[in-house]
Amino acid sequence: QVQLVESGGGLVQPGGSLSLSCGASGFTFSLYAMTWYRQAPGKERELVATISSGSGSTNYADSVKGRFTISRDNAKTTAYLQMSNLKPEDTAVYYCNAALRWMIYWGQGTQVTVSS
Repeated sequence: QVQLVESGGGLVQPGGSLSLSCGASGFTFSLYAMTWYRQAPGKERELVATISSGSGSTNYADSVKGRFTISRDNAKTTAYLQMSNLKPEDTAVYYCNAALRWMIYWGQGTQVTVSS
């Protein structure tokens, strides 16, 4: 049974930091590219950051470059998103995604709220 479970969301003040985790099971984690998406109320889901399998190359949305860092630990079958200097516009539900060719899995999401 495939599972992606996000954790680490919560309420944080502007300028603060949060670290999200995505624990995976039920598939060969190391073979899959891992991506974090987010969806704010009334907006479409958008790609935040992605990390490849193998080399672990990364890409980021322009809006989060220099503030967010995506990483993965294949031994722990976990992907991470370290977020710093958070802004109110970062408020969204954050989703973890695993993809290998046509095989795509999603987590249930974790809420991140940036507010004073």
